Amino acid sequence: MKRFLFFFLLFSFSFVQAQKVIALTIDGSINPASAGFIEKAIQKAEKENASCVLLRLNTPGGLLKSTRNIVGAMFASPVPVIVYVAPEGAQAGSAGVFITMAAHYAAMAPGTNIGAAHPVSQGQMDTVMNAKATNDAVAFIRSIAEQRGRNQEWAADAVRNSVSIPGSEALQKGVVDTLALSTKQLLQILDGKRLQTAAGVVTLHTANADVEELPMGFMLKLLNIISDPNVAYLLLMIGFYGILFELYNPGAIFPGIIGGIALILGLYALNTLPVNYAGLALIIFAIILFLLEIKITSHGMLTIGGVLALLLGSFMLIRDDVTFPLLALSKTLIITTTVFTTLFFAFIIGLGLKAQQAKPTTGREGMIGETGEALTDLSPSGTVLLHGELWTAETATPVVKGERIKVVAMKDFVLLVEKT
Repeated sequence: MKRFLFFFLLFSFSFVQAQKVIALTIDGSINPASAGFIEKAIQKAEKENASCVLLRLNTPGGLLKSTRNIVGAMFASPVPVIVYVAPEGAQAGSAGVFITMAAHYAAMAPGTNIGAAHPVSQGQMDTVMNAKATNDAVAFIRSIAEQRGRNQEWAADAVRNSVSIPGSEALQKGVVDTLALSTKQLLQILDGKRLQTAAGVVTLHTANADVEELPMGFMLKLLNIISDPNVAYLLLMIGFYGILFELYNPGAIFPGIIGGIALILGLYALNTLPVNYAGLALIIFAIILFLLEIKITSHGMLTIGGVLALLLGSFMLIRDDVTFPLLALSKTLIITTTVFTTLFFAFIIGLGLKAQQAKPTTGREGMIGETGEALTDLSPSGTVLLHGELWTAETATPVVKGERIKVVAMKDFVLLVEKT
């Protein structure tokens, strides 16, 4: 009997030891990449029967659509999702408030803060639309707080008035469940907690759990970087410039390759953002006008039209969807890009006009005004040396052998010259 009890206790202890925690870190904006990363962690935890998912969060904000996807995945998760705002100095701002309050269990490290969740738009919304967006966000966060039993009034205030509070106050107000100095301490606190999930009540065994760090992976890291509207816009512009350089200098190859890669990455990034396709169409139209400037003499009118289309399209590129302050297309970047484009094409047009006004250097016209030497007496015809070549020449006034001559006209292959 004692032996049986010993093996039973050993088995139970081994089972507890075998518990696993899937840990991941979000340090940056909330975007499609971070949403996909969190969903991947939940799926892995479910597949491997992990005790819980531990999400370390430090974010200033992000896209509301991605936030909704994350909250939806957390509500549907059969595995408890623990949100830990850490390390010290971290924040759960804007979108991070929604994610933290949607956690099955929420914790914060000392020296962290949460709040300032007022939604904004990329453009200028009127008062009615702004009120609608704010009310929608308030209803969303109140429903989250109600579902998780958290402070609904503070949650609504965080959206309406952008209030932000430190972790200690968040604990007092019932916004989060605990404060923890470290991941290890948090796992000790979680041990034995009973949490309601989509699959029912789950009891956590985390005191001695193995913590498996989940890496984001190359493709998600790449998407996380280029999902910033400013990065996507730069990739788009680099792509267009690379293709333009290739068309201006056929056979250069390298600008075309770089431009093609950048353009594809830029379009891929824009596909994850709320893009206004009218703005994208204006940018493409601007590029077409720049290309036409190569073939058509418009004295700069096509370039002016292209610059205006580029400027308008850039400001319109990101749609007026509700988002959080971090993901905005920089006006400074737009203006800088437009100025650079204007100067570049002004330089190209200047070279073109200079080339049109320059004296021809080839053909019949290129011979006019050139000087040479009479190899024979010209009276009125004879032979001259011009550019190292022998030419038959005629003159209206006699020229003596050895004198310098200048070409005044050309008739068939005979030069009409005069003494100089």
